Amino acid sequence: MVKRSAKAAIAVADPVWQHIRDEAQAAVRIEPLLGGFYHSGLLHHATLERALAYRFSMKLSSSEMSEQILREIADEAYAADPELGQAARADIVAVFDRDPACHRFLQPMLFFKGFQAIQAYRVGHWLWVHGRTDLAYYVQMRVSEVFGVDVHPGARIGRGIMIDHAHSIVIGETAVVGDNVSMLHSVTLGGTGKEDGDRHPKIGNGVLIGAGAKVLGNIRVGERSRIAAGSVVLSDVPPCTTVAGVPARVVGEAGCAQPSLTMDQLLDEGIASIL
Repeated sequence: MVKRSAKAAIAVADPVWQHIRDEAQAAVRIEPLLGGFYHSGLLHHATLERALAYRFSMKLSSSEMSEQILREIADEAYAADPELGQAARADIVAVFDRDPACHRFLQPMLFFKGFQAIQAYRVGHWLWVHGRTDLAYYVQMRVSEVFGVDVHPGARIGRGIMIDHAHSIVIGETAVVGDNVSMLHSVTLGGTGKEDGDRHPKIGNGVLIGAGAKVLGNIRVGERSRIAAGSVVLSDVPPCTTVAGVPARVVGEAGCAQPSLTMDQLLDEGIASIL
């Protein structure tokens, strides 16, 4: 029996990572001036997790904390919790599938701040749940400074997340975001005042949140629903519905079985005319 090559074994064991490596090798041939960038960011690393840790350290380092320390923190997190790497793979596939500007798996890894900010949040959340709250707050601060995305490390975010453009995203401490959620820039999952305790939204699986939408308070957004761009949501949203307006109200069904996957943000003419 002929043994498979090491490359073939890696491709079977981790097809996402092998796909990224193949894309990076092709990219070097197309644009040699970026050869060092592709090698240092992707090709020099044996696993996706090591590449993610490297990216985390390069983007968030400053005069206050070195790349080496940040990379050690991220390496520890990825080694201790395999879910971090699996969630990253699901996020890469989500961005590739849903963002029409994404044509290669390597783009989120190297160029898309929404993906990079969420991966950094995941490391910060790992620190948070292991009692290392000051380090978690540091990661939150640097993610906000570097990416313009402010996600509290206490928030809970599922797999398959796509945040398009990502500028000015705010997600509060007790927010929960389910799997396969898509949102656009300037979305806020926030509170309604200075109350303590459980005070932020709970977003179900498969929800699509349009640009500029504000979802406020300890409310529930049912799975596979749509929140129209610019809406202010202050009460529970039933599953499989579309809400729009200020304040938002139910204006119809979600329009499809998986709104977060189809990314259809248009309201039909009848609904739009009454808003």
